[in-house]
Amino acid sequence: MSRVGGAGASGPGDTARRRLEAIVSGRVHGVGFRAFVLREARSLGLGGWVANEPDGSVHVVAEGPTAACEAFVVALRAGPPASVVTGLSLSWLADTGLGPGFEIRSGWHRGD
Repeated sequence: MSRVGGAGASGPGDTARRRLEAIVSGRVHGVGFRAFVLREARSLGLGGWVANEPDGSVHVVAEGPTAACEAFVVALRAGPPASVVTGLSLSWLADTGLGPGFEIRSGWHRGD
């Protein structure tokens, strides 16, 4: 795992917003991983998107409260039952105002 720009401390009442960019590797294609990410992100109130990458990984971009992003990382590490997560690369950045709503993007994306 790689952390760029650390998530910082969070606690009850923390209103800081962060952007999380993650690359998830392992058995993450064809196992419902993107649908799982969509459900988890929406349940946490995060905005962003998820897409398969040509190398077999999954690219995730999420923005929201720091605590929600940290909880999202826990879910990404676990994945859905049929998946096997063997790697998780994280970049923590400043929120860009991506806004509400989380979606599955088809194909491969270089960014917003």
